[in-house]
Amino acid sequence: MFGSAAQNIVALSDSIFLYHLSESDFAAIGFIGVFYLIIAAVGYGFSKGGQILIARRYGERNYKEIGNTFYALAWFEFFLAIVLFLVMHYLVPIVFKWFVDSPLIYEKSMAYLEPRSYGVFFSYIGVVILALYMGIAKPKFIFIDTAILAISNIALDYALIYGKWGFPQMGIAGAAWASTIAEILGLSAFIIYMFFDKDIVPFHLNYIHRYSNRLMKQIYKISAPIVGQAVLGMGSWFIFFSLIENLGERALAISNLIRITYLSLSIPAWGYSSAINTLVSNFIGAKKRQAVWPIIQKTGMLSVLNTLAFAIPVCVFPSIILYPFFGGEDIHLIQESTNIFYLLILIMAMFSYGLIVFNGVLGTGASYFALKVQAIGVLLYLVYLYVLIEYFHGSVLLAWGAEIIYWAFTLIIMRRYLKSNNWREVHRD
Repeated sequence: MFGSAAQNIVALSDSIFLYHLSESDFAAIGFIGVFYLIIAAVGYGFSKGGQILIARRYGERNYKEIGNTFYALAWFEFFLAIVLFLVMHYLVPIVFKWFVDSPLIYEKSMAYLEPRSYGVFFSYIGVVILALYMGIAKPKFIFIDTAILAISNIALDYALIYGKWGFPQMGIAGAAWASTIAEILGLSAFIIYMFFDKDIVPFHLNYIHRYSNRLMKQIYKISAPIVGQAVLGMGSWFIFFSLIENLGERALAISNLIRITYLSLSIPAWGYSSAINTLVSNFIGAKKRQAVWPIIQKTGMLSVLNTLAFAIPVCVFPSIILYPFFGGEDIHLIQESTNIFYLLILIMAMFSYGLIVFNGVLGTGASYFALKVQAIGVLLYLVYLYVLIEYFHGSVLLAWGAEIIYWAFTLIIMRRYLKSNNWREVHRD
C-alpha cells in the first residue's frame, strides 16, 4: 500500500501546503498535478509489466532471468524518462495553452512543471526497484522508503513554499522542487538498502546487464496496454479538470479538494491491486490457475472493507476530519463539497473492488483486453462529462457522477471475463 501510495502522498502534501497559500495556487496544483500524475503513471505502467514478468520468473524459480528483466526494465525506463523530460520542456507549454482559459492558472502550472520535470528520472528508476521487490513479494523496505519520501517532501514543502528556515519563498515552484528532491532522497535510500540486501543476491544485480532486445519486447508487449490504460485513466481526469476549469476557479478548487481526498482514500486499494498483480502472475507461473478467481474475489472484498473503513468517516464528517489539513479561513470550501463527499462513498466502494478485478485481469496477461474495455469506459465517461458541462452547464456534483458510470461498466465486463475462464487462453509468457 505504501509503495503504491508514493505519488499520492507527494500530491497530497503539495496540495495541502498550497491550499493555505492561496486558492489560485490550490486550483492550479489540481490541474497540473493531474497532468504530472499522467507522466508518473506512464513510468509506473511500464514497471507493472516488468513486475508481472519478475513475479512469473520468481514463481518458476528462474532467478537469473529476474536479474536480466530488472536491468532491461531499468534501461527502458531511463530512455523513456529522457523522452518525456524533453516533451515536458518543449511541447507541453504550447499544448497547455489550448486547454487553460485562465492566464493565472497557466502561469502557475508552468512554474510548477519546469522544476518538477527533473524528477521524472528519479521516479522512473524508483519504480523499477519497486517492481523488483513487489515482483518477488518482499516489500518490507518499501514502507521505510515511502516514509523517507513523505517526511522529506513535507519538510521541504514547508521550507520552499513558504520561505522558512532561510530558504526563499517559491510558492508553487517550491512544491515542485520539494517533490523532486524528496524523490532523489527516496531513491538514494533504496539503492543503499539494495547493496546490503541478501535476498536479491541470487539475481546477480551487482553488475549492469547489457541491453536486451528480447526482454525489451516482452516488457513492451505486456506493459504497452497497461500504460495505455494508465494514460486513458489519468488522461480522462486531466480532461475532467480542463472542463471543470470552464466552470470557474472555485469549481476547480472544490474538485481538487475531492481529488486529493479520493487519492488519499484510494491508497489501500492501490496496495491490494499491486499485490494481486504479483499473486495472480505467481500462481500462473506455479501452475495454480484454479486459485486465480478465488484470490481476486477475496482480495477485492478486503480492498472494499479497508477502503470504506477510512472513507465513511472522512466523507460523513469532512468538516471535522479534514479541518486540521484544510481548515482555517476558508472552511467554506469543505462545506460546499458536502454532497460530493457523500457521493464519494459510493465511488470509493465501486473503485476499490473494480480496481482489484481490473488488475487481476492484468495479472493473467490479458492486458490488451483490459485496454479495450477501459477505452470504451473512458469514452462513456468523457461523453457524459462533455454533454453535461458544455450543453447543460451541470454542477460539480453531477460531473463527479461520471466516476460511477466508468467503474460500473468496467466492473461488469471484467468480472464476466474472469468468470468465463477465457483468460486461460491468453498467451502469458
